[in-house]
Amino acid sequence: MADGETRLLMLIDDEPVQSRLVGALAAREGWRTLVAESAEEALAKLDTPEGRRLGAVLLDQWVPGDDACNLIREIKARRPTLPVLMITASTSPLLAVEAMRAGATDYLIKPVAAERLLLALRSATRPEPPRFELQPLAEKLVGTLDFDTMVGTAPPFRTALAKAATAARGHAHVLVEGETGTGKEMLLRAVHSSSPRAKLEMRAVPIGGTSAGSIESLLFGHEKGAFPGAFNRQVGLFESCDGGTLILDEIDRLDPLIQVRLAEVLETGIVRPTGSQHGFRIDIRILAASDRPLAPLVESGEFSADLYGLLNAAHIHLPPLRERAGDIPALTRFFLSRIGQQPGLRHHSIADSGLHLLEAYHWPGNVRQLQAVLFRAAVFSEQEALTAESFPQLSELLGDMEDRTESRQRGLGVMLYTDDGNLRPLEEIEADVIRLAIGHYRGRMTEVARRLGIGRSTLYRKLSELGIDNAA
Repeated sequence: MADGETRLLMLIDDEPVQSRLVGALAAREGWRTLVAESAEEALAKLDTPEGRRLGAVLLDQWVPGDDACNLIREIKARRPTLPVLMITASTSPLLAVEAMRAGATDYLIKPVAAERLLLALRSATRPEPPRFELQPLAEKLVGTLDFDTMVGTAPPFRTALAKAATAARGHAHVLVEGETGTGKEMLLRAVHSSSPRAKLEMRAVPIGGTSAGSIESLLFGHEKGAFPGAFNRQVGLFESCDGGTLILDEIDRLDPLIQVRLAEVLETGIVRPTGSQHGFRIDIRILAASDRPLAPLVESGEFSADLYGLLNAAHIHLPPLRERAGDIPALTRFFLSRIGQQPGLRHHSIADSGLHLLEAYHWPGNVRQLQAVLFRAAVFSEQEALTAESFPQLSELLGDMEDRTESRQRGLGVMLYTDDGNLRPLEEIEADVIRLAIGHYRGRMTEVARRLGIGRSTLYRKLSELGIDNAA
């Protein structure tokens, strides 16, 4: 933030309509917007009295085009601590990587929901350090749509997957509850792709940060002249997705009046666009996600009991990452594999020192935050293996942790890498695996041999060769 009295945002954008919209949104958070319509004008304003009080810069990539990253570098060279956020219509991961390496604090893809923009501004200007590594990743990598490839063995997570797989085979509406970042939308997309409607239309609607009027027209549609500004007829998603699926994300934030209207549509199967005298019958499946448990909201009158009853046919709870910490090693390797497939990035492994650090954190942003941290580390790391040094802000948050034995035992169990990122000798790893197996199976050597896939004589020979006490 610039100073204690003002929050000044420089918007580099040559589109007046978008400039007014961003300015109005930023004003909700107490920002005053200073608009620059070109890169040259933006750099010139940096040296003005107003420019020296800037709290953040929001850059539309369209203005400087291919030179956007050069502009970010120039801004950061002049003002190293000034947060720079880039907004773009491009979904290219390569551009995201280049922007982050140039110094961008965040990277947003159009169309940007209002709440996403405000969250980016809050995260970028939060005064307490460290802020950069732990902010949400600007945009998700392409989500997995197959239950079989969803990573995790923790019982609560597998229970959620089992319920979702069962629900996918039916036609009932589905409600998934869980904290932000737990993967609710990805799970619902997997439900759709495994359902009888998989080949039919599917649309995802983000409720949060979108006005009630916009959501109403988007879902139900409206007739020409239905209200001031309705210059044309709009076809709603209930009509365009008839026979298919609608994913409603953050349904706990749906306006109460629209909750009532949605419940009526689901109850009767008839939708009537705003301003229309007649309705028509539709067949649609709702897959809803909520960041908050809906039952307490129903009790307090904040959420429609009728709508809750209709959505609750299949009720699934996704656990937070802190309740499935044993899945962190597998999730880490899965994300690193996917990140390594992105243009401009290389394949990274994870050293034990890095993994222990990830296991020790409580992840308030859940799986999405883990992915964001790994993405940022992969962007900036030149080593093949990510180590504790690859996560400097995370290390700062956790402080010095001399003993991470507990996290190692909970997760990987055997150290594969030295602290400098190099692999340990195979003989040392093999010895640790055998010691771990002896301890896990409480010295029952027949069971140890069976689980390791070797004969008892081979096991005892290895114990002798490696100098392992079978009481270890």
